[in-house]
Amino acid sequence: MKIEAAECRAALTLIRRTIEEHCPPGVLPSEEMVNGLYGPGLMDEAEAIAAAILSTIDKLQLRSIDKPPAPSIKS
Repeated sequence: MKIEAAECRAALTLIRRTIEEHCPPGVLPSEEMVNGLYGPGLMDEAEAIAAAILSTIDKLQLRSIDKPPAPSIKS
């Protein structure tokens, strides 16, 4: 089964939009920057998306480590 490039591009666009909406700002470079940093191909866009996901995980882990535990309200 062969998947068409247009379908792959549409899927990557959907993933990109989801990351831009829900992940911290700046984890995923713009499409133009991805072309310059990684390349213009579908796999280049996928690599940038994977890097953005890993960066988000790292940021979330750091955020949970940096915050001290909430004080207990038990008497």
